[in-house]
Amino acid sequence: MREKEYEDALAEMMAFVDSVPVPDSGQADQARPEEPGPWGQQQDGGGDQDPGEGEETPELFYGSVDDFVREMLIHLYRRKVGPRGSRRWSAQWWRNAEAIARLEALWRAWENLRQDGATGMSTWWRDHADYHMQQLFDPDGPFAASEDENKAGAPLPYEPPPAGLFPDVRTM
Repeated sequence: MREKEYEDALAEMMAFVDSVPVPDSGQADQARPEEPGPWGQQQDGGGDQDPGEGEETPELFYGSVDDFVREMLIHLYRRKVGPRGSRRWSAQWWRNAEAIARLEALWRAWENLRQDGATGMSTWWRDHADYHMQQLFDPDGPFAASEDENKAGAPLPYEPPPAGLFPDVRTM
């Protein structure tokens, strides 16, 4: 997608997100994600090599950035977050364009690097996850105004995005 098309699509998505009513706190408690499964390496143990010419590109493990955040990321980063602490996070991360862009980049990097059975995950943590999450957690970052919090050791707060905001790209 060209940069202008991406910017237009992102602006359209953010206009949609801004138009969605914010649920009251009682509704947020209904959407408790399950614990994640394995890291997502292929079940057959494959994925050690890049697909060559004539080979199919490996299927995505997660169908959307929301699947990635809900099923894995919020469970991996069990950091205490809140308005009085040193880290911020928003259960409605999908309302922030910077957060969407960073989390989408994390997801896509994870999907690619999980195929490297040797150092892929280490590279993902060092070069992608820890860097972007530090930016997202920063008290002056995209979630600076968030009042969402969790308890030490608990998954990051999460509220589902509006239906259809992040369609499963595996079916497109």
